[in-house]
Amino acid sequence: MCTAITFTAKDFYFGRTLDDTISRGEEVIITPRNYPFVFRHMETMHNHYAVIGMACAGESLSVRRAYPLYYDAVNEKGLAMAGLNFVGNAYYPKFVRAVSGRDHVAQFEMIPWILGQCASVEEAKKRLERLTVTDDAFAENLPPAPLHWLLADREKAVVVEAVKEGLQIYDNPTGVLTNNPPFLEQMFRLNDYMHISAREPENLFCDGLPLKSYSRGMGALGLPGDLSSGSRFVRAVFTRMHAVPGDSEEDNVGQFFHILGTVGQTKGCCQVGEQEYEMTIYTSCCNTRMGIYYYTTYGNHQITAVDMHREDLDGIRLIRYPLVSEECIHRQN
Repeated sequence: MCTAITFTAKDFYFGRTLDDTISRGEEVIITPRNYPFVFRHMETMHNHYAVIGMACAGESLSVRRAYPLYYDAVNEKGLAMAGLNFVGNAYYPKFVRAVSGRDHVAQFEMIPWILGQCASVEEAKKRLERLTVTDDAFAENLPPAPLHWLLADREKAVVVEAVKEGLQIYDNPTGVLTNNPPFLEQMFRLNDYMHISAREPENLFCDGLPLKSYSRGMGALGLPGDLSSGSRFVRAVFTRMHAVPGDSEEDNVGQFFHILGTVGQTKGCCQVGEQEYEMTIYTSCCNTRMGIYYYTTYGNHQITAVDMHREDLDGIRLIRYPLVSEECIHRQN
């Protein structure tokens, strides 16, 4: 269970929460321009845009080297992409043979394939129109994850869903994505919340009764507060649409984390097995122009930053930063 959002201020920001029961060794990984992206059914991309994001560095027999399995990432041109669970709806056909005019990319290759060569959403859409996402497993113990994707730049956001009907691309005016149900159903459900407002409510119940507000925030009565993906979508859209941009980088990064804080999961509130609880493993925010990737973890609320432009982006090796996962407390006395 996850939530991804965009946020536009003086700069454009992209990030997400990743909710799971355990951490799987995630790191902030920078893939420089000359580290080859090897694909199962397409030619190796020896030179590409530099990419920064959260990933696990896997290794498979077919690749024979560390491969960044990105959860979310941004390239040096400001194009951003995140994959979120889409269980029961995602569908990837098996690769049988190459088809003329079509590209065939495994599910785990989607983010490198798009961010490695596309500078904008419009450019990426042209690639996606001839793309088939295949069900190749990265390794025997890593089957393809059922995902859909939020893809965005400063100008536009789209949702990409690989379903039985084929690859579907939807404009996303909300700049938000969670999990099930499919995106169009999530959008339709927003109609149920037209009455929700950031302003104080008016008495529309009855002219003959002297009803009045007795607390601030009553305009948002009825905003769903549970942890389901449908409710998180509504809550994140409402918060993101009303959040006020700040004047500084610190203001806007802080505001971004406040938006995603409304959908964070506390360990113990979502039990999925015996002594297994879903929690927000990490929360990310990337300034897509500056290439600075900010994050917090469940155990560390202090914001940590990794700047891709402080690294050698023409290098040939992955640049890896293990997550700071222990709480950092600033003591004033």
